[in-house]
Amino acid sequence: MISIGQLAALIAAIGFALLMLALCYVVLKLARTVDETSKLVAGISDKTMPLLGEVTTSVTHVNQELVRVDAITANVQSMTGNVSALTSLFAATLGSPIIKVAAFSYGVRSVATKRHEKDVNKRVRDELKKGRR
Repeated sequence: MISIGQLAALIAAIGFALLMLALCYVVLKLARTVDETSKLVAGISDKTMPLLGEVTTSVTHVNQELVRVDAITANVQSMTGNVSALTSLFAATLGSPIIKVAAFSYGVRSVATKRHEKDVNKRVRDELKKGRR
């Protein structure tokens, strides 16, 4: 017969064996997970490197375009300064005489309009006086 101590040792050994089997199962699953993670990281690295190369190319191209835009902006700024100077010159040389001519013509029109109104009013009054007689 088996003694109680031997039975307890047998149960402990079976429990330990089951525990080791469960631990082996967990370790195998963990190894598969690590393999899959390694494959995933390798795939990401393989796809990231060309992408980084494309990003570098794009940034270089954008920088070249920005240099062109800076040149265009400088030219437009120069043209704006030239137009401003030309406008100031035009206003200084022709602006004053044109304003004087405009003021004179306005004055002449005002006087002509007032005379015409006076003539019309005088004719209307004369006709009303003739109509009353």
